[in-house]
Amino acid sequence: MHAAALIDERALSKLRWRCRRGLLENDLFIERFFLRHAATLNEDQAQGLLALMDLSDNDLLDLLLARREPAGELERDDVMQVLRMLRVPA
Repeated sequence: MHAAALIDERALSKLRWRCRRGLLENDLFIERFFLRHAATLNEDQAQGLLALMDLSDNDLLDLLLARREPAGELERDDVMQVLRMLRVPA
């Protein structure tokens, strides 16, 4: 399996815009994620993050706080990897 390519600055900017949330708690997790990982995000991780952004704010927060685990379409390696990255404490 090959390593996924890093995303470029334009893709990163679009991803940041797509990740804006209505719930402050989610924004805090996401902002910390970008502070730590923006320079090293690859295409697989970007896809995993986008899949999580399709969730409602409350469903996303439940995953971020590990109240529940991804199920169904979200049971994918890219989603699980990004979720682990998002959950790392401050």
